[in-house]
Amino acid sequence: MEEIRTEKKTVDVIIPVYKPDDTLKHLLERLAKQTYPIRRIIAMNTEKSYWKDHAYDHIENLEVHHVTKEEFDHGGTRNQGAGYSEADIMVFMTDDAVPADKNLIGALVKALDQTGKNGKKVVMAYARQLPNGDCGFAEQYTRSFNYSEHSMVKTKEDLSQLGIKTFFASNVCCAYDREAYLQAGGFTKRTIFNEDMIYAGNAIRYQGQAVAYAADARVYHSHNYGCMEQFRRNFDLAVSQADHPEVFEGIRSESEGIRLVKKTIAWLVSQKKIWLIPGVIIKSGFKYMGYLLGKRYRSLPKWLILRFTMNQSYWMKEPGFDK
Repeated sequence: MEEIRTEKKTVDVIIPVYKPDDTLKHLLERLAKQTYPIRRIIAMNTEKSYWKDHAYDHIENLEVHHVTKEEFDHGGTRNQGAGYSEADIMVFMTDDAVPADKNLIGALVKALDQTGKNGKKVVMAYARQLPNGDCGFAEQYTRSFNYSEHSMVKTKEDLSQLGIKTFFASNVCCAYDREAYLQAGGFTKRTIFNEDMIYAGNAIRYQGQAVAYAADARVYHSHNYGCMEQFRRNFDLAVSQADHPEVFEGIRSESEGIRLVKKTIAWLVSQKKIWLIPGVIIKSGFKYMGYLLGKRYRSLPKWLILRFTMNQSYWMKEPGFDK
């Protein structure tokens, strides 16, 4: 009997890069050791002056494309990177996400082979984010809250139970079916932030597709944001939601934030770290205020928006937006 051979799907990894450091070098070296072959690594570097070719000469399948800071956009630059790919699967990563093992790419590819409820096609699969060694104690719980040990496939049927979490996905490390991506027109052409959840929301809400969370695909990635950094991040997050009512309208996310605060406090009590609770409450207040103001950004003066945002260059490109 003749053996039937199946060709593996090809994979490209696309990484927006800004001010590359040793973390990016570590990331690229970990990608080079993956058990599932990577066809090309496409780096979309912001500002050519920051890139040092000699630091990455040993990465054989790396290609670099440069954009200016003024040209960079969370959705647009990733679309540009995707334009250089002809692979079956595109894995988008950020330059500070380091593969935890050699199985990252293989686990993401496997997750894309699943189907959701009623046979819905999985078009994107995102990885589990583990805390870095220097991650704050309370933030460690946030990682486990957002990225549990249990994989899942999410569809429109989950909206009533999961709410906004149905659309949750992260381009920190996320694989996309390239054919479905092209049919969808890629990421929204211009967005301050949150291009991954906007894509997921459209896929689930309007295309009848599914999103997978692959808990066995793992990267190290975390931040120790202060109160104002959390405020600004949530401000930009809410701006993206306000700009895309077709995706987020009628789906409240405040309840999910409240649940996280309650769960974090309970966890700190169980870990006998109660002195950390006031900091969690204060930081959560900053998150909530940033979110509320971001949802109402159209009623704010322009100078105040520039104070509140993490991404001033986005606003300076906004038509009619003068400083």
